[in-house]
Amino acid sequence: MPNSQARTWLIKCTLMAVAVLLVCRLATVWVGTRLQQPAATTRDGNFITLNRYVQEPTPDIVLVGSSVAWRLKEENFLLPRVRNLALPGGSAVTGLEIVAKQTHLPKIVLIEANVLSRPADDALIARFAGSARSDTLLRPLRTAVAAYETWNHPPPEPAQVRASLEYLLKQPPSGFDNRVYVERAVKEMNAEDAAPQVSANARLIRQLVADVEQRGARAFLIEVPVAPEIESTRLIRESRAIVREVFPGQAHWLRIDAPQAELRWADGVHLDERSALIVARAIEKALDGR
Repeated sequence: MPNSQARTWLIKCTLMAVAVLLVCRLATVWVGTRLQQPAATTRDGNFITLNRYVQEPTPDIVLVGSSVAWRLKEENFLLPRVRNLALPGGSAVTGLEIVAKQTHLPKIVLIEANVLSRPADDALIARFAGSARSDTLLRPLRTAVAAYETWNHPPPEPAQVRASLEYLLKQPPSGFDNRVYVERAVKEMNAEDAAPQVSANARLIRQLVADVEQRGARAFLIEVPVAPEIESTRLIRESRAIVREVFPGQAHWLRIDAPQAELRWADGVHLDERSALIVARAIEKALDGR
């Protein structure tokens, strides 16, 4: 009888293990398919970015912003525990409000001030503001899926990533001719009247900054470098004047001292890969002095 019970127990455990592995495999295939779909939308990517943030431990440094800051990849930073919540097609307001409404805050929040002409995404804020971390029902399954994925597709070694980045830094600036794209961006940014939305966003950011600082975090606004032609556009000039009026002085500004001659842009606004790496390192240097 004991042997029979032992065999029954072993069979049940084996079947359970097989079931878990099958679920992990199906979940991995489903997630992988969604992540690799060519037709995935910007909103899909934003959803994945924010879901990852609310489900994982709170990082030390969080960057919120638009597609301008999205180019500053997390692996570009030497500092550990940096999370980029910049949302292509959005603005810093959405990410900042989600961060501010979490139970735990990062030590530092960096707020990209380049693009504040878009309203906050209320749907994303409602979905991710404060409630997702309490979801523990599926946590064991997520852990199993993550472990299986790591085993099946191990991430590159940190040393390899660092070596590739250092190699990139040693390369000369890109010779890509972006004049047609810069001209188009200049035309669009000169035609846009975004002053009311920028003003509303700047005031909301001030309220959120006061909130996170009262709870112990530090918040800094940053202006990611853009091409000289873009600097002189109506949108940039008006936006900068409005934000500087709401945040006078230097207390809440982090100056990015990146060598302008080394920087290149796809369209005058969005940094190329090498330039984004240079700017990320400049941000780290600026943080070291604060």
